[in-house]
Amino acid sequence: MLKAYMTLSCKAGAYKKVLDELIKMNLSQKDVFVLFGQADILVQFRELKGVDDFIANWFNPIRALTPEEALVEKTQTLIVISEGRQFKEEPYAFLFFDTQPRNLEKLQETLQKIPGVLSADTVFGPYDVICAVRVRNKVELKQLVERIEKEVPDVQGIATEILAPFY
Repeated sequence: MLKAYMTLSCKAGAYKKVLDELIKMNLSQKDVFVLFGQADILVQFRELKGVDDFIANWFNPIRALTPEEALVEKTQTLIVISEGRQFKEEPYAFLFFDTQPRNLEKLQETLQKIPGVLSADTVFGPYDVICAVRVRNKVELKQLVERIEKEVPDVQGIATEILAPFY
């Protein structure tokens, strides 16, 4: 089985319409996250049969959403190489990490030992690791990121995406 993520950056003011279209595609609200950050939406795809399944059933249809008006301006795809723990809690944020290729597994293992980290997946894409975190507020998020920067070796960069209310 394969797991993947896709970020969507929407035309200004269009994310609600894009969300509606994603839900019409029978995506679970548990796998669709609205973000405050560079991207507007993060979609998690679990139990894919392979890359061809992902492309045919999700990647191409999402790229073609609302063909009469281009509401999705940019997408990024992250294919999971090594899946971390499954999480059922709603994350507060997702952290996207850059590291050297030789440090992927070490970074994933170290992150998953830190309280507040729900899951850490190594991925093929514009980042190296995607990490779901659960904290209560921005102050705790800042403290968690600072702890990671201090205690976790080999982190070359971190991008943070805080979740927003679904509608």
